Amino acid sequence: MRASMIYRIAAVLLLLFDAGHTSGFPWSDPKWGVDLGSMRSTHFYIMGFSRTYWDFYVGFGLFVSVLLLLAVVLAWQLGGLPPQSLALMRGTAWAFALCFAAITVLSWKYFFIVPIAFSIVITLCLTAAAWLSAKQVSRPPLR
Repeated sequence: MRASMIYRIAAVLLLLFDAGHTSGFPWSDPKWGVDLGSMRSTHFYIMGFSRTYWDFYVGFGLFVSVLLLLAVVLAWQLGGLPPQSLALMRGTAWAFALCFAAITVLSWKYFFIVPIAFSIVITLCLTAAAWLSAKQVSRPPLR
């Protein structure tokens, strides 16, 4: 399988991951018995703004949604590059794969099976694509 196809598969998985994350807003269920009222009502001042823990919770959750969309675009764009260009993007490709390896570790430590499974499969795709992108370019002969 070619690196470009694996990047496109990763992009689709990332889009599904993002849709699942975002559709879970507000990322809490009243059946869990979590008191969100205190998160919403406890105000504090930070750098001239009145905020609550709920503001931070929602803001960082939405940050994740936006950054996952950036990852979708990056994976899709990498999938559209010719092999020679992909080979030049080795650093970016490996940084992308390592980023999702870290996300996999964090998912394993803090979340549940769905984000863990998506993180693992996306990490495997990005790692395989990064590895294959270097292999698919024919190297010039040694002199």
